[in-house]
Amino acid sequence: MKRLASALFVATALAGCATAPMAMAQPPAPNGPPMMPPMSAIQPETTITLSGVGTVDHAPDIAIISVGVSVEAKTASDAMQQQATQMAGVFAAVKAAGIADRDMQTGNISLNPVYEYPNNARPRLTGYQANNQITIKVRKLDTLGKTLDAVVKGGGNTINGISFSIDQPEKFQNDARIEAIKDAAAKAELYAQAVGYRVKRIVTISEQEFYPQPVPMMAMRLQDAGGAPETQIAAGEVSLTQTVNVVFELTK
Repeated sequence: MKRLASALFVATALAGCATAPMAMAQPPAPNGPPMMPPMSAIQPETTITLSGVGTVDHAPDIAIISVGVSVEAKTASDAMQQQATQMAGVFAAVKAAGIADRDMQTGNISLNPVYEYPNNARPRLTGYQANNQITIKVRKLDTLGKTLDAVVKGGGNTINGISFSIDQPEKFQNDARIEAIKDAAAKAELYAQAVGYRVKRIVTISEQEFYPQPVPMMAMRLQDAGGAPETQIAAGEVSLTQTVNVVFELTK
C-alpha cells in the first residue's frame, strides 16, 4: 500500500506540471506605447547658460539726505537740551522748505560721553556729545540747495549720506530688460560661433531684482554761511540695472 500511494503522488505531481501554462515573453501590443531606446542612445540637448546685463541711465527725481545736529556740553542734560532746541529749528526749516511729514524720518539719536586721554594718565570725562539725525526725501531737486541752506540756518550742522535716486524706477524696467536680453543673446551667438554651433532657441529666462544705483555724495559738516551764495548741487544721472539669466539650446 505504501508503494501504491507513493506512485499515485508522483503521477499527480507530473500531471500538474504538464498542465501548467509556460511563461512566455509577450510582444508589445500594436497600439501600445513605443519601446524606449536604451539609455546609451539618448542624446541630451546642448545648452549654455548665460547672464545678460541691461543698464539705462536717467536723470534722478529725488534726493535722500540725512540732516541733523551734533552738539557737545558739560553735562548729559545740557547736551540733550541743546540738541532738542537746535533740532526744533531744523524741523521747522525742513517743513518750511516744503518737505512733507511722510518724507521725514528720524534716523539716529545718540548721547555719548567724551573723554580726554592725557599721556600716562587715566581717561578724563570732559562732557557729552548728543546727536540727532533725520532722513528727508526731497522731491523737487531744484529746491535742494535752498533746503540745505535752510537746515543750516535753522540750527543744523551735519549733513550725511546725500544720494540721488528715482522715485519709481519700475517705469524704466522694460528698457533695462530689453538691453539685458540683447546682451545675453549676443553672448550666446558669440560662444556658439566659436565652437561651430548656432543658437536654436531659448529654453528658460529668469531675472534678478531690478534696482537703481543711487549716486552717493560725501558726508559733510556745515556752518551757517550767512549771506553766502546758495549751495549748488549737481544731480547727474542714475543708472538702473536689470540682470537676466538665460538658458540657450545650441545645435549644429
